[in-house]
Amino acid sequence: MEMNLQMFAENTQTTAGLSAEMKTYYGMELLENAKPQLVHNQFAATKGLPAGGGKTVEWRKFGAFDKALKPLTEGVTPDGSGISVSYITKELAQYGDYTTVSDMLDLTAIDDVVLEITDRHGSNMGLTLDTVTRNEIQQGKQVIYAPKIGSDGTKTDVTSRMTLDKDCRMTSELVAKAATQLKKMNAPTFDGKYVCIIHPSVAFDLRQDEAWIAAHQYAGATELFSGEIGELHGVRFVETTEAKIYRGEDLAADSRTLKVNGNVMASTDVTFNGGNPGAGAPAGSSGQSSGAAPCPRAHWRAAMWCWAAPAARW
Repeated sequence: MEMNLQMFAENTQTTAGLSAEMKTYYGMELLENAKPQLVHNQFAATKGLPAGGGKTVEWRKFGAFDKALKPLTEGVTPDGSGISVSYITKELAQYGDYTTVSDMLDLTAIDDVVLEITDRHGSNMGLTLDTVTRNEIQQGKQVIYAPKIGSDGTKTDVTSRMTLDKDCRMTSELVAKAATQLKKMNAPTFDGKYVCIIHPSVAFDLRQDEAWIAAHQYAGATELFSGEIGELHGVRFVETTEAKIYRGEDLAADSRTLKVNGNVMASTDVTFNGGNPGAGAPAGSSGQSSGAAPCPRAHWRAAMWCWAAPAARW
C-alpha cells in the first residue's frame, strides 16, 4: 500500500502558530564581566587603626644627621646634634555601597540574584580601594613629560601637560632619565629597583625598545609584582588599564556659547574666526571644533613610595 504524505502537509502545526509555547532557553551559566588588573595597593604603605584610636592616622620619620666632617679635639666633648622628626597624617575615610533586593525577586528570579550582587560588590570594592590608592600616589609634584617625537626622529621638550599630544611617547631614554633623577634624589627602591605603573598603550611603545627585558626572563630569580610585565634601565614596569589617565576637555562638544558685542536678531549669521585659546586651554584649541585633547598615554610618573588613605571596612 502506498501513502502520499504530502496530502497531510497543509495541516502541519508549526512553532509560529504556538509562539506562547516557545519559551526562551536560559543558560544557567552567567557571563563574566571584564575586570581590570588592580595593582596600586601592593605599593601602598598601610597601618592598622585599633578600635577607639580616633579618626586620624599618623606616619613619622626621623631626619638624618649632617656629615660630621670637623675633626674632634682631644679631651673636648663636641656640642652634639639634635634630631628632627617629620610626620604625615591622614584622616580616615569610609567607602561603601549596597543594593536592596525584594523578597519577590529573590524567590522568583531564575538566577541567584543575591549571590551575583555580592560578587559584583566585591569587585567594585577592590576597584574603588585601588583607585583611592592610585589617586593618592598621583599627588606627587615630581613630573617628567614625554617629548614630542617628529617624523624625522627629532625631539621637542614638553613642559606642560596641556601641550602633550599623540606625538609624545615614552622612550627608553626617558626611562633612563627618570631613573637617574630618582637616584640623584636618593629615592628608596623596591628591592633595588624603581617601579613605574603604566597603561597598556604606553607598554606597547616600550616593548618595541631593544633594551626591554620581559618579565619571564628574570621571573625565576625575582618575585614578580602583580601585573609586572618587564624591566628597562633598572625600572620595573607594572601594567594596568587603571593607570591614571589625564583627559583634556572635549573640544568638539556641542554645548558651546559664543558671546558677541551688540544686538543680534534671530537667525542672524555671526562671523567667527576662532580667536585665541583661553588660559589653560588644551593644546590644539583655537576656538573651533577639533579632535580630542592631549594624548593620555604620554604622561608618566615613576612610583617611588606613597602613603595611601587608610580604608575602613567595606
